[in-house]
Amino acid sequence: MLLAVDVGNTNITFGVYDGEKLIADWRISSDVKRTSDEYAIIIKGLLDNTSLSVAQLDGFALCSVIPRTIAPLLEFAKKYLKIKKPFLLTPEADLGIQINYEPKTDVGADRLANAVAAHALYKGSVIVVDLGTATTFDAISANGDYLGGAIAPGIEISIEALVAKAAQLRRVQFVTPPNAIGSTTVTSLQSGVVYGFAGQVDRIVEQFQKELGGNARVVATGGLAELIAPHSRAIQEINLMITLEGLRLAYERSRTKD
Repeated sequence: MLLAVDVGNTNITFGVYDGEKLIADWRISSDVKRTSDEYAIIIKGLLDNTSLSVAQLDGFALCSVIPRTIAPLLEFAKKYLKIKKPFLLTPEADLGIQINYEPKTDVGADRLANAVAAHALYKGSVIVVDLGTATTFDAISANGDYLGGAIAPGIEISIEALVAKAAQLRRVQFVTPPNAIGSTTVTSLQSGVVYGFAGQVDRIVEQFQKELGGNARVVATGGLAELIAPHSRAIQEINLMITLEGLRLAYERSRTKD
């Protein structure tokens, strides 16, 4: 079984695959101070709540946007899973797609994993909207080329910045308000979040579509995808596991090269 690990700026997502099937997944907060031994305790604890065990894990794949988390996670795989060459997704890996970005090393590993999965799952051109710490937009051509994208401040950091600078505003729960015209400060902020970011998604996707030819599939992922997608005209579906799936596919490809 494969343990796939996607380290984001806010959360780490773990997924266990039995072949092509995702059979368990968990999310914890990201922390650059964790050691390999701490990861072992956490992962064993997560597995203990299922019928799975560490002994069943014979594969390990990692993508991370936080460099300081890479070494302890790879060390965990070697020390506790006894994997000699754990897989790390990087722009230099053979991903089966062309990366049209300069320099390639600037592309986040999660964005490349999204591109790998998008091409495999949806075939034609795809736009992946990842609503996480940052809101990223990635364009994948019909033949699987990663063309690049756009990066905007994410919802949570945008609100945190606003609250920090505006004395009369405070953090709010991220939910859809009853009306777009907020009758309180809370619902006004919620309206700005939900409809404002949905509008941002629609406008950027509209421009991407023009440059791609107008028929790209639009897929949303990330922690806030389920909040924004229902209010976006452009988003066609949500796939919260697209990054893990791309990581699995990249791992499987690497195994055929060994």
